[in-house]
Amino acid sequence: MSVVPGIMVGMTQSTVDALHTLAREYLPQEIAERWIGLLRPGLRLEKAEGAGSAVGRLGGLPGLPEGEEWPVWEGHGPLAFVASLDCAALPSGALDIAMPTDGTLVFFYFDGQLDDGCAVVDPGEPDSWAGARVLYIPAGVPVAERTAPEDIQPYPEVPLTARVETTAPHLWHPVVYREFAPMPDDHPVWDEDFQEALGDHFGGTEHRIGGHAHPVQGEVETEVAHSALGNPPWNDPRIKEEALRWVLLAQFDSDNDADMMWGDCGALYWLIRPEDLAERRFDRAMFTWQCC
Repeated sequence: MSVVPGIMVGMTQSTVDALHTLAREYLPQEIAERWIGLLRPGLRLEKAEGAGSAVGRLGGLPGLPEGEEWPVWEGHGPLAFVASLDCAALPSGALDIAMPTDGTLVFFYFDGQLDDGCAVVDPGEPDSWAGARVLYIPAGVPVAERTAPEDIQPYPEVPLTARVETTAPHLWHPVVYREFAPMPDDHPVWDEDFQEALGDHFGGTEHRIGGHAHPVQGEVETEVAHSALGNPPWNDPRIKEEALRWVLLAQFDSDNDADMMWGDCGALYWLIRPEDLAERRFDRAMFTWQCC
């Protein structure tokens, strides 16, 4: 494992071993090994404590190119700035998705400041999609800090550092069904003790880049797939297949330090198809959010 100040590059052996041990403790041997094969590397974003360790930040004011207008949801108003990430500083080489190796990603969301939460960004409502945006600013493009629009109160700025972690799929994710189908109701991966052990392992505030999303409710990939297909009946078999085509770009949890509360202790999620990520088509990323 190579180390850069403030960033652990390469998957830490302790993190890998913890999930391997957990699976082998609670699951039959053959099923445990197959479940371990579904684990994916992700980047966990945490509050940076030391100088020079930041790879991005929550809150504050964004740096935007001169010709880039502050994102607005037409008919509702400007979005709030959530986070920015310096792609060159992220240990993206540890991931299994084609993250940019330079430039900046900037995330915005219509957070209800202007209407007391009346308008909701919903992946099932295409007219609301403009309420969440991710912008990619290529390296070398001059930017300047932009003042927030009137009536938008910026969130407190929190610098973020990154560490590589192993992530596990939600137990009802289509990738789990694909691996273990057919799955009766008493399948070992749905054992309550195994579920509780996973919940204890993935605790605390979870801001994440890549890897498997950590949903608050159900799998976010299915929500996005349902919307991408035009909201067919939920039993449409195409939904599970479409869900396998989406990967997590970023999730931002509720965070006390940044004074961010998404609903009732919820999280924001941006997902993207791998081919769009490789082509830097962040305008094709899709958004959803969940809360308790």
